[in-house]
Amino acid sequence: MKKAVLSPIAMAVMLAACQPDSTSNTNTDQQKITQQETAQQTNDIVNTNPLLTQSSAPFGVPEFSKIKIEHYEPAFEFAIAKNKQQIDDIANSTETPTFENTIESMEKSGQALNHVTTVFYALNGTDTSKEMQSIAKKMSPRLSALNDDIYLNAKLFSRVKAVYEQKDQLDLRADQQTLLDDSYQSFVRGGANLNDADKATLRDLNGQLSKLSVQFGENLLAETNAFELVIDNKEDLAGLPDDIIAAAAVTATERGHDGTWVFTTHRPSKNPFLTYAENRELRKALYEGYIQRGDNDNANANDNKKLASKIASLRYQKAQLLGYKTYANFVLEKAMAKTPENVYGLLDQVWPAALAQAKKEAADMQDMIDAEGGDFTLAAYDWWYYAEKIRKARYDLDAEQTKPYFSLDATREGVFYTAEKLWGVTFKERDDIPKYHPDVRTFEVFDKGGESIGVYMTDYYVRESKRGGAWMNSYRKQQKMFGENVKPIIYNVLNYPRPVGDAPVLLTFDQASTLFHEFGHAIQGLLSDGYYQSQTGTSLPRDYVEYPSQVMENWMMEPEVLAQFAKHYQTGEVIPKTLIDKIQAAGKFNQGFATTEYMAAALLDMKWHTLETATEQDADAFEKAAMDEIGLIPEITPRYRTGYFSHIFAGGYASGYYGYIWSNIYDADTWQVFSQNGIFDQETANGYREHVLETGGTEDPMIMYRRFRGQDPKVWPLLERRGLLSEEQLKAMKEQ
Repeated sequence: MKKAVLSPIAMAVMLAACQPDSTSNTNTDQQKITQQETAQQTNDIVNTNPLLTQSSAPFGVPEFSKIKIEHYEPAFEFAIAKNKQQIDDIANSTETPTFENTIESMEKSGQALNHVTTVFYALNGTDTSKEMQSIAKKMSPRLSALNDDIYLNAKLFSRVKAVYEQKDQLDLRADQQTLLDDSYQSFVRGGANLNDADKATLRDLNGQLSKLSVQFGENLLAETNAFELVIDNKEDLAGLPDDIIAAAAVTATERGHDGTWVFTTHRPSKNPFLTYAENRELRKALYEGYIQRGDNDNANANDNKKLASKIASLRYQKAQLLGYKTYANFVLEKAMAKTPENVYGLLDQVWPAALAQAKKEAADMQDMIDAEGGDFTLAAYDWWYYAEKIRKARYDLDAEQTKPYFSLDATREGVFYTAEKLWGVTFKERDDIPKYHPDVRTFEVFDKGGESIGVYMTDYYVRESKRGGAWMNSYRKQQKMFGENVKPIIYNVLNYPRPVGDAPVLLTFDQASTLFHEFGHAIQGLLSDGYYQSQTGTSLPRDYVEYPSQVMENWMMEPEVLAQFAKHYQTGEVIPKTLIDKIQAAGKFNQGFATTEYMAAALLDMKWHTLETATEQDADAFEKAAMDEIGLIPEITPRYRTGYFSHIFAGGYASGYYGYIWSNIYDADTWQVFSQNGIFDQETANGYREHVLETGGTEDPMIMYRRFRGQDPKVWPLLERRGLLSEEQLKAMKEQ
């Protein structure tokens, strides 16, 4: 007779259920044997699965080389079952509910699952495969269901509520008070107060949303990788820099088009082509390939329009079920902005000035086209090309002039220099720490006293197995809740072109600025000094979390910092002051476009999530109506159209994409202090570290910001920085 093999989750559940019961002694010998076999099978899984065993690598970094595709599902199954049992133990406890045995116990539960999900989703974003995508589809609804199992557990909620109702009598630290408040609100927002029928509906909505979000991201990756512009006539490369041409030749070989040049919709390929290629029709082809991603009515099911509409409909239904007017109202309750009206209040202050400036910029470009004898009207796919020509003519600044001074390695060293000057933090490369991909470089991080404080990984090159964009995340967050200070493992991911031959990767000024930006997130994760895992690092509202990263960009523009790292990759010459002056003079150039294309996307996000109907929309018609309503000019496309707006449909930025400009208010206001006191003033740097970088989400961010700044942030520094105010307007705002 063939022996039955239990699934890992069934084994774990049975093992938990078969613990000795003091009220019953009726187990038969056969039941005891079954328990022993089940326990042994479970132990075998735990002891042989690298996702469930303690890493022996330095700093406990995951041993990536040992992790195989077949390890993920058993690890998920076991960790989910273990987390369920931990939650049930808390919910069914006969002890009087306390902060320690309820709130803190919940915070400490699920460590195995946290590790498995962290590793899996990190690798699914940076080095995915069809097999991993299949697992993501399978596990996403399972994790959503587990989340519902927790927040819809009536017994557990009654214990949380009992502690919450006595919070004023408890002697809690500020971070404990925050944890208690957040825990209670999470249950309420998770549906704990709903009746049974509505709880079932909520479970269904959450399950559908989790599946659709995964599918949206998978479709977008497929669309991005599928498009290619193959050029077989060298004359069609006119205007393009040599390094971009060389990179396109490498891409062509990799894609099986030897002897040609291939350009893709990945930004390191797309952006320089749109900026320098003289062939207007080819610019149009590549641009439309980019903006039509997810909007091609594909027979291969990669179209995202219906997915986006369905997601928006389900989110509205969820918000209604939980008692909110719209999904944006639901999300923003936990943000700095609090309400959609406050978001629109900020956007409405910036949008008119940004649009007016963009129209002036468009008129300047049309004048250049006419002066050159061009018999055509400026189109969206012309903008980068003519903006670069005007920049060169007006400021004598060609982006290609700056690239030799911004090699990738040197720019990273510039970031390290800045961190050391500000906070005494240093970085030492380590080759003995596991890497999840050969592109990764790994550094041990030391504080100013020489104490090792964490691990920092960089993953900079574009590849088809990596999703687009740039981000920071962690394989392990800093925390102290188990009695020791656990050091963080932080990583930055970007998508720069690969080096060609022996030549270094040279960055545009914007690409170098992005490296500083993402490091701003990383340094917050590395300098984190909190107790509870859910509060450390970048555990902050969406409209505040971008603040430290945006502040970091400011140092790159400073001559003192540029002099340290911006050196010609061939001659070693420091970037000339004349070139720095040109960069700074051009700092407000094209800001109408940059602000407008970003804000158009932010407003599109808000439109989708302030819908007051569950009726699924025609995505193209909806988007056009939204852009027509705000008066977006045809020469500009939103930075993200619906079909490839992964931030809001496959990420965590739904009703939150405006957060970049909201965070910009804190950034600009903070830079006022550094500008006045000195960019490396130690008192200012230490205050910023203590009240912003180290604290994470331990308290209301506005309280912590006021401790650092001594006041609420002002809006005028942001508008002044972007060149969106006249002298009279600026003066009036300063006097308010």
